[in-house]
Amino acid sequence: MPFLYRWENDAAVWSDGANHNPLSQQDLREYISSTTGDIYKDDQLRLIICQENSTIGCIDLFDFDPRNGRAAIGMYIAPEYRGQGIGREAVRLLEEYAFGFLHLRLIYAVIATRNEVCSALYRNAGYTASSVLPSWTLESDAVLWFKEAH
Repeated sequence: MPFLYRWENDAAVWSDGANHNPLSQQDLREYISSTTGDIYKDDQLRLIICQENSTIGCIDLFDFDPRNGRAAIGMYIAPEYRGQGIGREAVRLLEEYAFGFLHLRLIYAVIATRNEVCSALYRNAGYTASSVLPSWTLESDAVLWFKEAH
């Protein structure tokens, strides 16, 4: 709970995600209690990234579309753990699950054009930049990155 509370209320990352207002601990408790952990029921899956028993981030599959075999990917790594390859490894492990177990055909991410670090992560992970989404946020255009199953 403390990690999710800190992350969800970090206004510095709101422009890169869907949250645009603070969430209370009660809001987070309700979210946690309402999820089943079953991506087929919730249409999303949040996995917590840990290192040596510390919560350092999370990675999500969302906008899950089992009929068409696709889902979006989103990730947050606590600032003090960035630049250590943790995000790259989390994406690799999530791909193994998504392509191998869920049998998805495609994973995609929408990344603000100003977020060069995140764009480099997906480029280096084998994702292809597909489309520029103009005025996607108030601050920036965005790029649709995707990766197909092998």
